[in-house]
Amino acid sequence: MFTRDGIRALHAWTHERLDLVLEHVTALSAAEFTRELPGFGYPSVRDQLMHVLGAEERWVQRLQSLPVRSWSATDYPTVAALRAAKARVMRATGEYLDRLPDAALDVPLPHRPEGWIGELRSPAFILHHAITHAYHHKGQVVAMCRLLGHPAPDTDLQRG
Repeated sequence: MFTRDGIRALHAWTHERLDLVLEHVTALSAAEFTRELPGFGYPSVRDQLMHVLGAEERWVQRLQSLPVRSWSATDYPTVAALRAAKARVMRATGEYLDRLPDAALDVPLPHRPEGWIGELRSPAFILHHAITHAYHHKGQVVAMCRLLGHPAPDTDLQRG
């Protein structure tokens, strides 16, 4: 159903769009970057972006039965710190894809990784979920930027 090349392309495009968002939020002051806005599950721009990247990293770590890294807001006080984390997460996901045999891509996991929530799914499903999850929260960051008085440019996959 899915191919590694297809997932790799969608993953790269998603991270390119996250780069646009990260570039945009450099215009926020430190106070705006961490300001908590009511109505969002992750209440600040920083927290939303940390969640996107941390979730991708945790899912990929769990797919490999690796220990899960903890993420703390104190480790990501700036956009630059999140950019470095994004590069690390993107690279780790790509390396996982490179090692994943084609035959395993669409096969549900044979055992439940520690901390796994929900059904056992295939690596392709989980990686696709990480991509759609990033777009969901990217949209929330764009809404937050508007509320902070910094409307974002077009960051959609198909940009106009």
